[in-house]
Amino acid sequence: MKKLLFVIGFLGFAFFANAQINAVDAPNIKTVVFKPMSSNKFAPIIELNEKITLSFDDLNANEETYTYKIEHCNFNWQVSNLSESEFINGYASDRIRNYENSFNTLQPYTNYRLSLPNENTKIKISGNYTISVINENSKIVFKRSFVVYESKVNVGVTVHKSRDIATINTKQSVEFIINNPDFRINNPGEEIMPVILQNNNWQTAITGLKPQFYRGSQLLYKYNKETSFWAGNEFLHFDSKSIRNSTLNIANVEMGTEIYHTYLYAKEERIDKPYTLFPDINGNFIVRILEGENANTDADYSWVYFYLKCLENLEGKNIFVSGNFNNWHLGDENMLHYNVDSGLYEGAILFKQGFYNYQFVTKSSKGIISNYDIDGSFYQTENDYTVLIYYHKQGSRYTEVIGVGTANSEKINN
Repeated sequence: MKKLLFVIGFLGFAFFANAQINAVDAPNIKTVVFKPMSSNKFAPIIELNEKITLSFDDLNANEETYTYKIEHCNFNWQVSNLSESEFINGYASDRIRNYENSFNTLQPYTNYRLSLPNENTKIKISGNYTISVINENSKIVFKRSFVVYESKVNVGVTVHKSRDIATINTKQSVEFIINNPDFRINNPGEEIMPVILQNNNWQTAITGLKPQFYRGSQLLYKYNKETSFWAGNEFLHFDSKSIRNSTLNIANVEMGTEIYHTYLYAKEERIDKPYTLFPDINGNFIVRILEGENANTDADYSWVYFYLKCLENLEGKNIFVSGNFNNWHLGDENMLHYNVDSGLYEGAILFKQGFYNYQFVTKSSKGIISNYDIDGSFYQTENDYTVLIYYHKQGSRYTEVIGVGTANSEKINN
C-alpha cells in the first residue's frame, strides 16, 4: 500500500550552480582530465576504493613542483569540520611525482599524472571532495570536485517525456526509486537528499526533492515537472587527432608562426530545424592522436576557431562554447563575439589534439544558462542522467553518499 508523505521544500538547482566548484584555472594549465580509470566513464564519481586519475598539462613546461590537497566537503560543497585523519588514511597533501615533458610538439608542455587512492593517500569515507593543485608559491592553479559513494542502497532511474503539454516535446523528466531493504532510514524526508545531474553538469543540478511515497523498503520520487530538464540537442563535435588534416567538421588547418590553427566550418542555429540524431559522448572529450604512441605527451596543441550563424534575438545574453573540456566553465576564454563584417559569432580556444564534444549555450545577465536558445530542445535527444543519494543521519558530523543510479534517455518512457 502506498502512503503519501508530507512534502516540504522546493526545487533548488540554482543553489547548486553556485555551490559546486567551478573556479577558473590558471592560464598555463590546460587539458585537465579527471575521471575514473574504468573505460567509458567520464564523471569524477567513484565508489569507495575505486581508482580515479588526474592528468593535466602545464604550458610553461618548466617541470614545476606541484602538490595536491584533498578536502572533505559537506552537502553544500563547503569544507567540512572533519579532521584529515577522519577521512584520509595517510596524507591529504602530497607531491605529484609523475610528470613528463612533451615530445616533438610545437607547443611545449609538461604533463602531470596522479591516481587516487595511492600508497600515500587513501580515502576512508564517502561524500563530496575537492582536490586542489598547488604550485611552489602556495597558489592554487586549479581545483576540481569529485564524489565518493558507497552502495548501501539501490537506485532505479527512468527517463520520461514531460507530462506538461507545453513542454512535452522539449523536456525530459527523471523518476527514481530508492530501495533500502538492508539500510535503516529513520526520517527519509530530512535525512535523504537526492541530486539529479544531466550529463554530469552541476550547473543544472536539481536538488531539494522529498520522497513522495514509501512502499515497504522503497522511497518513491515520481515527480515530473519538478524533475524536468530541457532536453537540448545532440552535442556538436570535432576531431583533431590528425592535427595537419581537415576532417568532416574541420574546414582548414594552417601552420601559424608558432602552432597550428584549426578552422571549423561555420555552424547554423538548429532551433528551427527538425531533430537529427548525431551520436555523441554527451559533452565529454578524449585526448587522442594518429601520429605518436603516447597521447599524454605526443599530442600537440592548436587554436580552434568557432563560427556560428545565429539570427535569434539574444539581447542581454552572451554565447559560449560549452563542454567538459574546461569543466563546463563559462568565461571570457570560451565566449563568442559578434563580427559585424562576417555576420557571425566567432571565437578561438586552445585545444590539445583529440575528439571533443561541445554545444552553444547562452547566459543571461541574471546568470540563467540555456542550452536551447540556439540549438533548440527535443525530447528525442540522448542524454545521460545520474541520481546521487546523499544521507545525513541525525546527529552525524558529515554527509554520506549511499547510492548512485543512472539512466539514458535513449530509452524514454511516455
